[in-house]
Amino acid sequence: MKAPSWMHIERRLSPSGWTVFAISLAAIALALIVVGLFFQAYGISALRAYGDIIKGAFGSRLGLTETVRRMIPLLVIGVGLTVAFRALFWNIGAEGQLLMGAVAASGIALFSGLPDPLLIPAMFLGGFLAGALWGVGPAILKAKLGINDVITTLMLNYVAIYVVHWLILGPWKGPTQRGFPYTDRFPTAALLPTIASTRIHWPTLAIGLVAAVVLFFIVKKTRVGFEIRVVGENPAAARYSGISQTKITILAMVLSGGLAGVAGVGEVAGIHHMLLNPGSIALSYGYTAIIVAWLARRNPLAVILTSLLFGVIMRGGDVIKISLGLPFQLINVFNGLILFFLIGSEILIRYRIRFGVRKEAA
Repeated sequence: MKAPSWMHIERRLSPSGWTVFAISLAAIALALIVVGLFFQAYGISALRAYGDIIKGAFGSRLGLTETVRRMIPLLVIGVGLTVAFRALFWNIGAEGQLLMGAVAASGIALFSGLPDPLLIPAMFLGGFLAGALWGVGPAILKAKLGINDVITTLMLNYVAIYVVHWLILGPWKGPTQRGFPYTDRFPTAALLPTIASTRIHWPTLAIGLVAAVVLFFIVKKTRVGFEIRVVGENPAAARYSGISQTKITILAMVLSGGLAGVAGVGEVAGIHHMLLNPGSIALSYGYTAIIVAWLARRNPLAVILTSLLFGVIMRGGDVIKISLGLPFQLINVFNGLILFFLIGSEILIRYRIRFGVRKEAA
């Protein structure tokens, strides 16, 4: 008589890097297959659609530079989010922190009266502080009162949107803009330099790359990084060992919110050269960066690659709209499905499934 088969689920004690990479890659592949079905539903071959997206992202100088331009805010925000997520703080408010960084930079550029050589450094510092302050409030509420961090950070996004609307429709509305809801253009000294004739504002890109390396070193090699990892992986052990969860939570949000604010500086000083409608500044970078950080598995260095991937996807939105005649919103479906499959793949990273044959009882 044939022995019955059995299936056993066991926990992976320490998943290897290759295991995490392979499972994440499979999750992305499944998302691509499902998105391909959407293309087919519109009567467009999935292979053609993906080919056009790749060609639009890398097939020309304009495509490549626009891909990198979209990558920059995702890189800067994503690096900060990896720290917050490691500290078990779910910062869903990077969109608002970006906008507040843009507000601070705009105020300094237009009204500070600082000498020209100090303008750009002051704008980056002001943007960092504004984003950090916008994130510290929810951190204190969670650490002291146990208030849900997802709700508080998310709701502050909408507050930031209305702050920007109030400024550009009210006290900061530019007299030279002929009634349009923009501020005046920034002075020349407040504009970020770009690479050649592209829109790649290299100071912000450099900040993102340096932040990825520095935060990787801090998280992996320093005492503070060890405390962040302990708080995120075992809060009970952190309390028992005397690690201040309040201090770590606030520190993580200062870094995460501050870097999101820096991304806002890059957008207004490197791309738009004014403060304008929040939808034109943020472009859902704060939300997309959540997927960037998640796909990087909270590794700041890996964000360099994952932000480039999503730069390609966001550039693909232009291709989808212009070349294929499809709604730009299909990119949001793309992002959502990738996040859905990544979250679903977590169980395969934490557990393995073994099959075998049950032995007959003697």
